[in-house]
Amino acid sequence: MGFWSNVRSFFGGTTEAKAAVKKDLAHWFIPRASIFGNYGEQTLADNETVFSAVSRLSNTMASLPIKAYKNYQPIESQASELLTYAPNHNMTSGQLIGLLEAHRAVYGNAYAIKRYGIRYEVVGLDVLDPSRVQPVIEESTRELWYEVFGDSGNYFVHNMDIIHVKYASVDGLKGISPLKVLKNALDFDRDVRTFSLEQMDGAKISFILELASQLDETRKAKMLENFKSFYRDNGGILIQEQGVKIRELKKEFIDTKAFEVEKVTRSRVAQAFNIPLYMLGETQGSVSNMEQLYIDYVQGTLMPIATQYEKEFNRKLLTEQERKAGYYFKFSMNALLRGDMQTRGNFYQQGIRSGWFKPNEVRAWEDLPPEKGGDTLYLSKDLFPIDQVAQQKITSTDAPTPPTLKTNENDNEDTKGGEDDKEVLGNQSGEE
Repeated sequence: MGFWSNVRSFFGGTTEAKAAVKKDLAHWFIPRASIFGNYGEQTLADNETVFSAVSRLSNTMASLPIKAYKNYQPIESQASELLTYAPNHNMTSGQLIGLLEAHRAVYGNAYAIKRYGIRYEVVGLDVLDPSRVQPVIEESTRELWYEVFGDSGNYFVHNMDIIHVKYASVDGLKGISPLKVLKNALDFDRDVRTFSLEQMDGAKISFILELASQLDETRKAKMLENFKSFYRDNGGILIQEQGVKIRELKKEFIDTKAFEVEKVTRSRVAQAFNIPLYMLGETQGSVSNMEQLYIDYVQGTLMPIATQYEKEFNRKLLTEQERKAGYYFKFSMNALLRGDMQTRGNFYQQGIRSGWFKPNEVRAWEDLPPEKGGDTLYLSKDLFPIDQVAQQKITSTDAPTPPTLKTNENDNEDTKGGEDDKEVLGNQSGEE
């Protein structure tokens, strides 16, 4: 079956072809693959450092509220309901975003196919198995399509019908998996752990017996057998007889260098996933330093990820007319940068007194109900409604009274004397 034949079988075609595609679609979705099905999933299940990094990104993105806006005002629409409440029959919005982010972090790519209703409106978003999707370029039009590998054949879907978020890419089509970048480091870490576990499994407690006199081989074997049986039958308790010294042979079950390897692995995983090292259990300086690292994490890691999702949703879930009318999707990042109570209080106060924020906007950010009069912008003169300041409705009686300066009588006399001196000097210069 050729390229356009596959396309027609998906979108146009006969009823039989549509039925076959619909039946086969179930095999594209998660959970088709086992959690131990490939290298990425196995690494995620076996390596707690990678699991911590992936879950950190996934949980953070899933917790961010996303809404549809029109000219900076939140709105409700069918497209916004998909991302705000229920993108499909089995997931919430947070679960969808979290799963897509987990796929993006493990595979380097995450895909969700749009499901249409009878009026060609988008009624759902279903997550695809990333290992069954391959971006391709159509030869004549140079447009991007996605080849989806089903059990009964391959199918092509246009790029406007699939949500695709990815990691760093060299061709703009498919992202590079961070786990492939980390493969050598993770394999070495796994080998070190395996060796340490084998040492522990094969380790046995050993003793050195020092005897006061020499024994022949027969008596040595008999004494050794008595020692073993006594140790075994008495739960590890030994009785040291006169003339015999028992010394335990110490063994290091885990080489201390194994911990150094773990530290290096954590550092490389943090670099690959672009997250602060302290989020993977490694101490990084003082608390204030960690706060700055967290701000850098939000601004340098999460914001670019959120922007990629927003642009993908804006392009593929909104029509051209809606975008021109001012519609857009946006994650709320304010909750991640709220800071402590004192910092927020000072910021809110400055914003309200300077006409940036309305009081009810601040109350909404702090999960407080709105108050009457709180939907007005204020300016500090002191705190008049901004429209009255613009229309110059504030009279001079409303303005603050200028301060009165106190003067001394001696200062006044000195001033008068100075004026008389000026007059005398003027007369001496010839003025009559």
